[in-house]
Amino acid sequence: MASAIAFPAVQPPGYEWLDDEPTFDPAAHLEIRPPAAVTTLAELGYSEDEICPTATAAAFSEPFRILSDVGAGVLLDVARRLRPFAARAGDRIQHTVRGGCYRSRWLRDLCLSPEVTDVMAGIYGTDVAPHTMPLHLGHLNFEPTEVGEAVDKWHHDTLPLDFVMMVSDPAGLPGGRFEVFLGTKADAAALAATGERPPPERVLAPEFGGPGWAIALHGNMVVHRGAPLDAPAERITMVNGYVALDRSRDDQSRSRDLRGVDDPAVLATEWARHVAWRGVGRLQGLVDDLPFGLGAAEAADRLEEAVCDVERAIRDMRTEPPPIEHYET
Repeated sequence: MASAIAFPAVQPPGYEWLDDEPTFDPAAHLEIRPPAAVTTLAELGYSEDEICPTATAAAFSEPFRILSDVGAGVLLDVARRLRPFAARAGDRIQHTVRGGCYRSRWLRDLCLSPEVTDVMAGIYGTDVAPHTMPLHLGHLNFEPTEVGEAVDKWHHDTLPLDFVMMVSDPAGLPGGRFEVFLGTKADAAALAATGERPPPERVLAPEFGGPGWAIALHGNMVVHRGAPLDAPAERITMVNGYVALDRSRDDQSRSRDLRGVDDPAVLATEWARHVAWRGVGRLQGLVDDLPFGLGAAEAADRLEEAVCDVERAIRDMRTEPPPIEHYET
């Protein structure tokens, strides 16, 4: 399996492992069936210039199976045990658990699974690895307290690549659909500027085959949401993040939005490690491939581009965090 940064060998202070968990067993807990089709960014209306700097031209997949019935049952139990750690993510999500992979070994091993990573690489058409920031691994969303409130507002993700998995059984849920906007971020912003939301004819609600089924997303480019429930019900989803190993493409992350959401002592370290990993890769590219014949100005431009993620992170870490971005007022 391609890798980026190894999962930390030591838990952050204040995190303890759940007891009496089963050991993750790919043979028993996975039943991967890759998706038959993938929608592209171009099909959503993005231009070639907008697509070129991104990690992949893929937008989202059809729902596909990842977990066996046994694995889906274990994940549901783990999610319920982690629910006491849920917190609000700004004004976007009422109940979410971040950092679950520092508490559940089973969830950690699922999220790092090379079998799952391999199918995600096939969907994206590029080499990927589990996200370098473990806060983006095994993110859990739970239904809001109030019926009629969106589980998660219309938004695009703070990371480029991920999947959304149904943890609770979607069959018979009263509402609470996972919905994708069939348009671009600019289209969604234009609607939001006039107080509108995506119209029904431009919204796709994929049909999931059951718990343990997921949809792969180019999360930073695809506008989506968890729609409101129409009646009280348990609705749990899990999001797992990935990074493209080609570090020449844009990072597409908005880690600044996580300030005020995540444990600051964990976030700062993970964020710094992530941008350092990207900077090392880009600088190594200059060491390996920088040609003769450059002038000083062009060489300086190449260096500046190589460390742009590091410089952006430094600025973002030293300024007040903005509100979490979404497309609803």
